[in-house]
Amino acid sequence: MATVAWPPADKRTLIGKRIDRLDGPAKATGAAKYTYDINRPGLLFCKLLTSPYAHAEIGGIDTSAAAGMPRVKAVWKDEELNEVQYVGQIVAAVAAETEEAANEAVRRIKVEWKPLPHQVVDSDPKFFDDAKNRPGKRDVGNVEEALAKADVVSQGEYGIAVITHCCLEPHGQVAEMRDGDLYLWASTQAVSGVANGLGEKLDGFPQNKIHVDCQYMGGGFGSKFNYDKWGVISAALSKQTGQPVKLMLERDTELMIAGNRPSAFAKIKVGAQKDGTVTAFDAEVWGTSGMGGGIPDQVPYVFGKIPNQRRVARRIQTHRGGARAWRAPNHPQLAVLTMSALADTAAALKMDELEFFLKNVALTDRPEVYFEELKIAAEMIGYNQKKHLRGDQTPGPIKRGLGMSIHTWGGRGHDSECDVTISPDGSVEAKLGSQDLGTGNRTVIGIVVAETLGLPLEAVKVQIGKNEYPNSGGSGGSTTVGGVSVSSRQAATAALNALFDIVAPKLGVAADALEASNGQIRQIDKPDNKISWKSACAMLGVNSLTKRGASKPGEAQQQKLMDAGVGGAQIADVSVDIETGIVTMNEMVAVQDCGLIIDLKTAESQVYGGLIMGITYALFEEAVYDPTTGRMLNADMEFYRLAGIKDVGQLKVHMMTTKAYEDRGVIGLGEPPVISPGAAIANAVANAVGVRVPNLPLTPDRVIAALQKGGALA
Repeated sequence: MATVAWPPADKRTLIGKRIDRLDGPAKATGAAKYTYDINRPGLLFCKLLTSPYAHAEIGGIDTSAAAGMPRVKAVWKDEELNEVQYVGQIVAAVAAETEEAANEAVRRIKVEWKPLPHQVVDSDPKFFDDAKNRPGKRDVGNVEEALAKADVVSQGEYGIAVITHCCLEPHGQVAEMRDGDLYLWASTQAVSGVANGLGEKLDGFPQNKIHVDCQYMGGGFGSKFNYDKWGVISAALSKQTGQPVKLMLERDTELMIAGNRPSAFAKIKVGAQKDGTVTAFDAEVWGTSGMGGGIPDQVPYVFGKIPNQRRVARRIQTHRGGARAWRAPNHPQLAVLTMSALADTAAALKMDELEFFLKNVALTDRPEVYFEELKIAAEMIGYNQKKHLRGDQTPGPIKRGLGMSIHTWGGRGHDSECDVTISPDGSVEAKLGSQDLGTGNRTVIGIVVAETLGLPLEAVKVQIGKNEYPNSGGSGGSTTVGGVSVSSRQAATAALNALFDIVAPKLGVAADALEASNGQIRQIDKPDNKISWKSACAMLGVNSLTKRGASKPGEAQQQKLMDAGVGGAQIADVSVDIETGIVTMNEMVAVQDCGLIIDLKTAESQVYGGLIMGITYALFEEAVYDPTTGRMLNADMEFYRLAGIKDVGQLKVHMMTTKAYEDRGVIGLGEPPVISPGAAIANAVANAVGVRVPNLPLTPDRVIAALQKGGALA
């Protein structure tokens, strides 16, 4: 009988190989249909009225003029909203036959506003409201004594700004009420769960009559799990009009309200001995996530075994759109704060940064992993040939430097169910209510099923993206590949064993003496005793064979099908023009483990993507707010800058694929590669120019200001 355990390396034909994504041709040719591409017959377009004020009371909302306009089919207003908390907050909406008519109708809606005081600045702890909030505190050991005994005490201020999710495909959905059922084409990270609770918002509409379809979606990064207010509005307007309604957020609204990553600022003291051993870490942290939610304050990051630690954290409430999980929630900010402070400590000791980090990985939870990965990263980037201590600069305006960071993540797979069907004609289909954010999820499922059944990848049809399929978890926390690979492995194994039971009598052996390989079912110890896959399937008669597999994280972890906990190391090589302040990426290397890799090509692609996103937030991204009006000043794709191909330099990726890593089973990969780039690049810039540029993004003006403050420029 086929076993559920992953096949050993010498028997794998697909798992761990470099395999092209199944959806690549559809996306490259435009055949892939995203939510925006869904245009149902009789489609209405929905446009939103949002608050122009960062904080205001609402005296009344008059939609009568809008409702009476030609081509307008329905209006909606938030009857429960009495006070807005940020610019862009949704107040009302219009559904019309054209976008132009909807936009004009929105302008006819009259709102009685009473502006109230607002606050959007988050970079100064003085804005913390002691009357409403209590600082978070943590004490381990005796920090004062450890700092007093330290040979070197390094002090610094560090920060990283609020950024937005900036999904290429904005949030939204198409909703259509048809024959008593509600159909939703949503851009979502949670096909099976996005509609949960939506029926209650629609006057108790039956949950089992809500059908979700998301075959392709253009980015979520943690912000697209819920049906959201726009989901309720589009569904309600479709229910009201009996026509399909499309509601996609405009780019400015998307950047203001659809999710941001909180800021984090800190004053940090680090104590160390002459040999480089860190003995104390003292931090005052503050930042914002909007009006609610927490801030990244779990410093020191990764180096949790520093014997003496103290932390005071203050969350500043601001009138901004709320935070949502952003790829590796909180970890990038914590890495910037911690790794910057540690690199400054190495500089204060006049100690090589790599030597310093290698010395202190003993203070992490996986020292052997980080030691190995840092060594590999250093070799990949030619560290010994390029290294220099901070302040040892070459002549001329162009300064070059190296910087590094390490990171961790969990990544254990989620609950998932999968049906695998084998048909009499030999065709195979896998169905599950998962989604592909662009990570290659379809391909992973196909690889696992094909590997299990001994078939080529093209022999398996993968069906995902609908909530009518077996339930599978949302794509968050790097849980998807672990969850779907285990459930599809379980389902395919069960289906194969059922087929073995049918075929075994024909081959004259017990079912547990059979294996599937290379399009055949054969006797394990006598491979010539065999039957072709199609002939075996024909023995099913007129009935298909379907088996369900389930991924239960605890059980799967015990079976070594999946695990949790990874480490990664990255080193950046930058050049800085001290006359202009421009930072140029020369090269960046990433070394990452993630357990058993299903598709090496898509795994590496995830790391490349993480590096590019990291370079973007390190050098360019910042949600800039005007303190007077409370408005985001760069809520567009022109001034909210993202990295282009010329901005990222040369990128190199090394995946840890030795047996010790693979034997743990599958571990998620989406989050960890994006954690370290900001810290590594910030440290490389400091190494290059001799002074710390305290706040990210490392824009030219900030670089010049740091050089002037440090005395490096007149």
